[in-house]
Amino acid sequence: MKPKLKPLNQQTIVITGATSGIGLATALMAAQRGANVLLVARDEQALAEANRQIVAEGGRAMYVVADVGRREDLQLVADTAIENFGGFDTWVNNAGVSIWGKLEDVRDRDGQRLFETNFWGVVYGSLIAAAHLREKGGAIINLGSMASDRAVPLQGLYSASKHAVKGFTDSLRVELEDDRAPVSVTLIKPASIATPFTDHAKNYTEFEPKLAPPVYTPEMVAEAILHAAQHPKRDVFVGSASKMMGSMSPHAPRLLDWISRKVLINAQLRDEPAQRQGSNLYEPNGGGQVRGRHPGQLTRPSLYTQAVLHPKSTAVVALAAVAALALWGRGPAARLRRS
Repeated sequence: MKPKLKPLNQQTIVITGATSGIGLATALMAAQRGANVLLVARDEQALAEANRQIVAEGGRAMYVVADVGRREDLQLVADTAIENFGGFDTWVNNAGVSIWGKLEDVRDRDGQRLFETNFWGVVYGSLIAAAHLREKGGAIINLGSMASDRAVPLQGLYSASKHAVKGFTDSLRVELEDDRAPVSVTLIKPASIATPFTDHAKNYTEFEPKLAPPVYTPEMVAEAILHAAQHPKRDVFVGSASKMMGSMSPHAPRLLDWISRKVLINAQLRDEPAQRQGSNLYEPNGGGQVRGRHPGQLTRPSLYTQAVLHPKSTAVVALAAVAALALWGRGPAARLRRS
């Protein structure tokens, strides 16, 4: 059965990792466009502040303090949505953590904790959401990454978790389709995004981490998520860099290995010593910000993703540009030819 998704202003949306970065950007944007928003994260103070901001701007929101690595916490989220909003229409599994460092240096427990959040949080959230949505319909939206298709050195365990998220998401989609459940399952694959991602990462290196360019805006990912909440999509790449890496990976793996070795390792390290300010691996750390620190890097929207999400309007703009160029070309040149 083909999923029929409601307009955004008729939806209740659950968003995990809603106190910073992509999650916070999505929550604010969804509320501005009329959705009920249920915010989920570990940081109660940051949750309360985000909730206050949404309500102050005329939006409708609630929050639940939860660790996505605990299935019972996410069941409480679903129960809260059902009790207060009559259910939910879209569930966004966004919460994630990262580790910077070579695989041999990372402690086992840190790697396990990363998987509890990045992988098991998606599994628990997706299965709980599917149980509710398989009768009424709706969308499950999982945050993968460019690293879902191409592993990134110094982020080996993060890459492994995002590969796992892709495998789980693809399997869940097929099983729900086989059951004829009216549920859209989307994997979002962002490239480098200007969130506090590096500020929150556990760092095993001697240098401050940074994102490899090009770096795109968090709002671009939020647009992709909210588009998928209203239009069934299998995958959405955010940023042409993500699309390029995903397309090249099966066909030129050794070339990408060489590029990773020669370029990508150094591109993820700043020329300054590590500050050891802590991370959000085990406890919340510094929520409340959509953007992170990216000195010397350009943050820009993705024209590729805008074209994918809005092909008709992009085509109109492109045709208008071609027409303008044609008219411009006919001006002085045409007069010269006539003279």
